[in-house]
Amino acid sequence: MADIPSGLDWTRAAPEDATGPGPWIELAFGSDDLVYIRETGDPENVVTTTRRKWDVFVLGVQAGEFDHFVEGVEGLEDGRAPARAEDRP
Repeated sequence: MADIPSGLDWTRAAPEDATGPGPWIELAFGSDDLVYIRETGDPENVVTTTRRKWDVFVLGVQAGEFDHFVEGVEGLEDGRAPARAEDRP
């Protein structure tokens, strides 16, 4: 695991109207050409990838290459993530 630089500017990937602690994914772009990824529920567990790999991943998401992973997932019809099991009635 790479050393995590101090002073990273973490950006939360959550819907604009999201409230509460998540869990959400947070990203930080380091000056070392690495992208740091963590979950708000476990911020000490950080995964890294290169900026190039991250950019290719984002292009794949935009192109729909991963859509099959969410086909049939309840709650995605309106483009929003489904509610967590513990938040469902």
